[in-house]
Amino acid sequence: MTDYILEMQGIVKEFPGVKALNDVNFKVKRGEIHCLVGENGAGKSTLMKVLSGVYPYGSYTGDIRYNGEVQKFRKISDSEGKGIVIIYQELALIPELSIYENIFFGHEIMKGKSIDWNETITQARNMLGKVGLKADPSQPVKTLGVGNQQLVEIAKALSKDVKLLILDEPTASLNEDDSQNLLQLLRELKAQGVTCIMISHKLREITAIADTITVLRDGATITTMDATSRTIEEAEIIKYMVGREMDNIYPKRKKHAFGDIALELKNWTVVDPVKNREILHHIDLHVRKGEIVGIQGLMGAGRTELAMSMFGNPTGYRISTGKLFMDGRGVTLKHPKDAIRHGLAYVSEDRKGNGLFLGQDIRYNITISNLEELVDGLSINENEEIAIANDYKESINIKAPSIEQKVGNLSGGNQQKVQLAKWMFAKPNVLILDEPTRGIDVGAKYEIYSLMNRLVEQGMSIIMISSELPEVLGMSDRLYVMSEGTIAGELLTEDATEEKVMAMAVSS
Repeated sequence: MTDYILEMQGIVKEFPGVKALNDVNFKVKRGEIHCLVGENGAGKSTLMKVLSGVYPYGSYTGDIRYNGEVQKFRKISDSEGKGIVIIYQELALIPELSIYENIFFGHEIMKGKSIDWNETITQARNMLGKVGLKADPSQPVKTLGVGNQQLVEIAKALSKDVKLLILDEPTASLNEDDSQNLLQLLRELKAQGVTCIMISHKLREITAIADTITVLRDGATITTMDATSRTIEEAEIIKYMVGREMDNIYPKRKKHAFGDIALELKNWTVVDPVKNREILHHIDLHVRKGEIVGIQGLMGAGRTELAMSMFGNPTGYRISTGKLFMDGRGVTLKHPKDAIRHGLAYVSEDRKGNGLFLGQDIRYNITISNLEELVDGLSINENEEIAIANDYKESINIKAPSIEQKVGNLSGGNQQKVQLAKWMFAKPNVLILDEPTRGIDVGAKYEIYSLMNRLVEQGMSIIMISSELPEVLGMSDRLYVMSEGTIAGELLTEDATEEKVMAMAVSS
């Protein structure tokens, strides 16, 4: 008889106008790594929030059986008390506090009525050893990289005597090395008896680590596959996720001739005045009309700094040398408004922090970038605004009940589409996409890739920054490789291989 640590039966969860989960059944074997996959909006995170008590008992229907007993979790502390711990994509750490304070935050080690700091530090050091993080427990969390912060989150979970560890997109913000280290840690935790549920859109990671794979689509359980008995191919997972065969992850683009140079940088050197050092050194690059140019490089190579320095310098960098040309004319962009006026737009890698107003609706977020076009006398023409927002919602398939839906309630893929619609409404000539598909599923990726192809076929120029090398090779016409703030090489995509790109990326 199979030993299930978790059985969720007939789970139904509704929000106003939306049935997020529809009779979901989900079982997890004790001691396995179980991957939960599906398109954005499929219900993965919602299901885990039901399990962990974020959505309390009574707000959903169906049963949760944990260790064979029906549970009625009314808050997160109820599930944590049973050894169920969830780690979200947006890490719940306090940057200014030390590592040991973060690990035991909310479940402090007490000695009488006071916190036993000596024991806290000792136990924190033990937890860091279990996750393989060689760091001083007293150093502030903000001094750690994202990968090591993820390890602190797992150490925090271990300190709660975790039995069932849930990770929601744990590698979304990690580089390749940190991602592989995290996956190896999950294997080690499995060997120690910890059961793991991992939500991820990175199918290569799923096929590498999963014992079992469950696919959700449109709030329903589609299939569960045993990855220990046979090899599960990515194409099979995609078919169940999107409900159809997807022959090519990267849609084919109609061949067209590139136009004149739309944007060019010459001898572009940038200084960070806070750190008082050069972060970009003598950059030369260009993009032609109708061309997708990829920018690749390891984390810390300077890719986002390059994008921000071009887009009106919102971070306050100093351009020490160099010139930016738009359509052959030298321009000085001192503010993002200047960039927008000159036909340059930037889709941020941090859509929640810098790209969108999460508390506002879809209509507001789409039209905010170009309100001047909607001004009618002294007010905004609301009828036109509604029509434009609805047009974008339909044309790029934003999945929501209406344009009045709050953007914070949308899935990651649909949030990204809103961010793209916002800048499309600004009618740019050059669009910079910084990690355009981070944290979104393969179906939404395909839609965004198709949109990119459509835009360049209409004459727009796209600069795409991506940490996913197959994505850059699959979508770019040409690419630049960055290493430590410089351009280490330039390749036509037809001549590029992963080996060539990586050799350039580590060349400095």
